[in-house]
Amino acid sequence: QMQLVESGGGLVQAGGSLRLSCAASGRTFRLYTMGWFRQAPGKERDFVAAVSWTSGFTYYSDSVKGRFTISSDNAKNTVYLQMDSLEPDDTAVYYCAADTRKTTTSGDSLYDKYGYDAWGQGTQVTVSS
Repeated sequence: QMQLVESGGGLVQAGGSLRLSCAASGRTFRLYTMGWFRQAPGKERDFVAAVSWTSGFTYYSDSVKGRFTISSDNAKNTVYLQMDSLEPDDTAVYYCAADTRKTTTSGDSLYDKYGYDAWGQGTQVTVSS
């Protein structure tokens, strides 16, 4: 089984930056994709960004493209989310996710939260206006 531990959330003013980290431990030899999702109160958990552990390709939702950057350190089994030009609408709990069953490697499956089988506990990001 895999464990994911996030860190780096907090309170920031609009226009500011935060960097989230997610460290994976356990069955890391079966990592295919790692991603970030977010969930605001009363809303669905939505895709933010993902990185393929095999190709290094990165993927973003339209709402964060150009402002957020996902990166990975495969040797440390860690994924990062650099968030710049933050907006109040970015306020949410951010969750790290991992696919260890190879269910996110075809089509648009990596955008779907059901393709990920390991989740972190979440970290709160609050952006004030």
